[in-house]
Amino acid sequence: MTVARTRMPRGLFADDALPLYERTAKQLLDDLRATAAHPGDRLPSERALATRYAVSRVTLRAALADLESRGIVRPSSTRGWFVADLDQLPEPPAATTEATPQVQGLADFARVNGLTPSSRVLSATVRPATVSEAEDLRIAPGADLFELHRLRFLDGLLVVLEHNRLPLAACPALAETDFNTASLYATLRAADPPQTPRVADYSCEARHPTPREMELFEIGDTMPMLVATTLTFNQAGRPIELTVQVYRGDRYRFRASITNPA
Repeated sequence: MTVARTRMPRGLFADDALPLYERTAKQLLDDLRATAAHPGDRLPSERALATRYAVSRVTLRAALADLESRGIVRPSSTRGWFVADLDQLPEPPAATTEATPQVQGLADFARVNGLTPSSRVLSATVRPATVSEAEDLRIAPGADLFELHRLRFLDGLLVVLEHNRLPLAACPALAETDFNTASLYATLRAADPPQTPRVADYSCEARHPTPREMELFEIGDTMPMLVATTLTFNQAGRPIELTVQVYRGDRYRFRASITNPA
């Protein structure tokens, strides 16, 4: 049995509802097709591309990481980015009404669905990983761990209290990023090398709120809370994020596709 989060059908929304890095990736891919680029062709510098598409270097790198994950471009550690060694660039998939399973952050989900995400950081620290955390994330006990506590909002309404833990070595920029405004997954995609969330083990349970949760959500003790625990893996199959999300029961619904692999 496989359980996965799904995104809404892409064809239902205009391009400007997509995250900025996805729109940038689409523009770059359109340019590659328009110029009849060949495998092995070198792309302009990141600075030049960021200027062309009027985006930050962080957004540009996230767009390149997205194209790399789809086999369209490839990086060189010293020479920049190149068109991938493919017979031809893939054509964009036709719009479909069938949802495609994908690991995505709350900010990505919100923008695709026409909502405005925002966050308030409660704490952001670097500390040693515990034995249990090290076991889950496949790092050494005591290795540097980036820990983030945030309140997450959709259209100004508090939806989730989020607790993220990530190995700092996977993306050192985590410790210097302001997650009141920045997207965690966009920051991971812009890492060097990029960290692309690909697969997530996900579990969900209901419980009563703690006193701290009642204070933050401004609720009574009768409001049910849905607690989701996620262990997310990158494109190489390594765990990069251990997250616990606490949702108000009246502002969250979990949907899943259940399949028989046989």
